[in-house]
Amino acid sequence: MANRHLARSIVLQTLFEWDTAHASEEDAAGILARNAGEFGGGDTDRAFMEALLAGVLAKREDLDLVIGKAAPDWPVERIAPVDRNILRLGLYELLFADRAQVPAKVAINEAIELAKTFGGESSGRFINGVLGAVYKELGEPGKDEQGKKKVKREELPLEKMGGAIVYAKHDGQYYLALVHDVFGHWTLSKGHIEADPSPEAGVARVIREELGLTAKVEEQVGENEYVASHPEKGKVRKHVWFFLASSEFEPLALKKSGGLDDAKWFRLQDIIDLNFYDDMLPIVTAAVQKLLDLSSR
Repeated sequence: MANRHLARSIVLQTLFEWDTAHASEEDAAGILARNAGEFGGGDTDRAFMEALLAGVLAKREDLDLVIGKAAPDWPVERIAPVDRNILRLGLYELLFADRAQVPAKVAINEAIELAKTFGGESSGRFINGVLGAVYKELGEPGKDEQGKKKVKREELPLEKMGGAIVYAKHDGQYYLALVHDVFGHWTLSKGHIEADPSPEAGVARVIREELGLTAKVEEQVGENEYVASHPEKGKVRKHVWFFLASSEFEPLALKKSGGLDDAKWFRLQDIIDLNFYDDMLPIVTAAVQKLLDLSSR
């Protein structure tokens, strides 16, 4: 176990070369063998390295979706190759490794150490922010432990976003258009609106781009705020205003980005069985109540 950090370093170097050279997965095994022979020494755990590399490559698409969710608005391909592959390696151990062998905090700390060794000046902070966000979603104990220096939420850079509870009437019933993320939650379509002439115009654009719907944006039904990690800015504060928006009942064309993997229409009576984030529940509930009021008139 003493050489596991060195083993992870060699796997990271292998992933970096595989990624930047656009090599095949078969080639990656040969790259690992070469790197292990050159840097590993005789007592390096080859079986651990081979299993770790194979696992990261097998789960790469899922890992990239999680990165997109945990680091929103930053495409995976734009993240520095070293940071990108540290995230893949760290997330694989955080999400899929045997917890008895690799506790969650070990997976995060190891990734941060790799970032400090191989990444840029802000890599450690970025890796910590992304993995910390995922760790929080997993509900792991000790999630509130932070570094000594804390920044107040109101001091973080503010990004303005707009979202929508999109509804349509079909066969005499109201339906909601919801999107699904890689963490297993149903949520609402949202995006940046800073550059739009009005929040309503921005939300209409977001719905069109993310769901392929032409919607009429109506009244505001709620708002919330959360903190996210950005590779260059560090932590940012995102404030989201949510509106009710009506649309025709048409097939949804999801733009798969930011960790979203599905979109569906749901009848109002089926909403109660879905898995929502806690901060989304009051907003969805308010929208559902307004639609129920409309249907009773």
